[in-house]
Amino acid sequence: MQTFIFYVAAIAAIASAVLCITRRSPVASALWLVGVLFSLSVLYVLLDAPFIAAVQILVYAGAIMVLFLFVIMLLNIGRLGPSDVRGPRGKVIALVAGLILVGELLIVRAVTLPSEITLPEGSVAHLNETQGALGAIAQPLFRQYLIPFELTSIMLLAAVVGAVVLAKRKV
Repeated sequence: MQTFIFYVAAIAAIASAVLCITRRSPVASALWLVGVLFSLSVLYVLLDAPFIAAVQILVYAGAIMVLFLFVIMLLNIGRLGPSDVRGPRGKVIALVAGLILVGELLIVRAVTLPSEITLPEGSVAHLNETQGALGAIAQPLFRQYLIPFELTSIMLLAAVVGAVVLAKRKV
């Protein structure tokens, strides 16, 4: 069953990524990127990393995509051309994509792991069992990856400031 879920999530991620880069509307591209992020969170659940899957949805699909949409609206580039979802063909594609996402969520909800699993040393599940979910995430984040984490936040701040400066020039 997990192999089937993996293939469904992988195909949905690839299809959403292709649709993300081929759309004319930046808002449609951002929404397809949300589909990619949801599919990646399904893959994290399959890798027995539910905390990372939740962070993927909350931080990336939630906060970062809101930031992207805010910048798109601030720059007013959403009205570049006609809508990507035109006619019955576009609506059918949108319906199929929505059903795939809902199916992924239902399948992930239905999957349960047996309780007799032996956890390999060093796996995320083993670290979660010994240190707890927050300890398993916080220790590498504040030791190994502190500088890249902070640099990423500075780059996001610079992107927002740049968008505001570009928007001010047009006004």
